[in-house]
Amino acid sequence: MIRKNKKPGLLLFILAAALMVQSCDTIDLYEKNVSIPGYTWSSNFRPEFSFEVKDTTAAYDIYIVLRHTEKYNWNNIWLELSTKGPLDTVVRREKYELLLATNKQWLGSAMDDIYEHRVRISPTEGVALHAGTYTFSIGHIMREDPLRHVMNIGLRVEKKPTSFQN
Repeated sequence: MIRKNKKPGLLLFILAAALMVQSCDTIDLYEKNVSIPGYTWSSNFRPEFSFEVKDTTAAYDIYIVLRHTEKYNWNNIWLELSTKGPLDTVVRREKYELLLATNKQWLGSAMDDIYEHRVRISPTEGVALHAGTYTFSIGHIMREDPLRHVMNIGLRVEKKPTSFQN
């Protein structure tokens, strides 16, 4: 006689959770996304992102996260990222162009008419961060102002996975 498991959902949940934990190869330090009011991003709206670094032995990857609708008018976006670290006496400002589409399709991941882009802005080897608090702010520097159909802007910082070699 074969007995059926009366709680197959619980078994599937445990299996999925075990696979997710095993498949994680990065440790998130920080991620925050800010909604753009009315999906209309004014150039004077510059969300701030602050986080504290404790582990100075790790290298970190820094990503900008952007969500927009399919009605966004451009295949790129120009951003100004302002950074102040724990040892900085002045704010550093850097400009980034994020490619969002080719002539044929949007890049990034899609869900219906919403597109999300996670674009690494740190070098491939990552960056070393000092202990202390970092504050980033992100603003757009596009000609269209306000910039329509942008839903969220965010910052993600991850520890780079360590690889053990024998």
